[in-house]
Amino acid sequence: MRVLALVLVCFSAVGCSRAYYSTMKAFGKEKRDILSSRVKDAREDQKEAQEEFESALERFQALLGPEAKPSELQEMYDELSGKLEDCEADAKDVRERVDAVENVGEDLFDEWEDELDQYESRELRQKSERQMKDTRRRFDDLSRAMRRAEKSMEPVLKAFRDQVLYLKHNLNAQAVAQLRGVADSLEQDVARLVKEMQAAIAEADAFVKQMEAPAEG
Repeated sequence: MRVLALVLVCFSAVGCSRAYYSTMKAFGKEKRDILSSRVKDAREDQKEAQEEFESALERFQALLGPEAKPSELQEMYDELSGKLEDCEADAKDVRERVDAVENVGEDLFDEWEDELDQYESRELRQKSERQMKDTRRRFDDLSRAMRRAEKSMEPVLKAFRDQVLYLKHNLNAQAVAQLRGVADSLEQDVARLVKEMQAAIAEADAFVKQMEAPAEG
């Protein structure tokens, strides 16, 4: 089982290969199951990223606050620098999760469309096609929401990188005071990020609910 798990990880890393799908199918997992699972993973990574960015903002605000003591600046800077690294890692995870969702989604819809021609029953074909188009619309909505959430992280990361780099070169009370003017702008960027993340998470919840709903009789 350990070897099998390693093989599956390797297949996932290089993309949705035919061998990966064949292996998953042998374990009873079709593309729609894989897609549902990846959407759930993306949703959880987005939640974690949202929490990490909010936590980083809190540390930045604490560093800039009037209660911050000069003797504590180095310790607070080190913590903020660590928060930036965590945010960078979470942003990378989110991007990779979104890529993984879109890859398997495209493969699923390509397969679904090809298989429509296999129906003998015109009625069942039309029913399946309607279902495919409805699922595709929901998937496109989800993909757009996740990409907006992903892109909303970059302005925050750029601002954090600049502030952390500036503090690295100028870790003193005067430098901290000079950065207080950017706190409001950074807070607004994080607020936009949280809003986009929550919208993407809501879309993910709705999509998973539809994908896992019992088939119509």
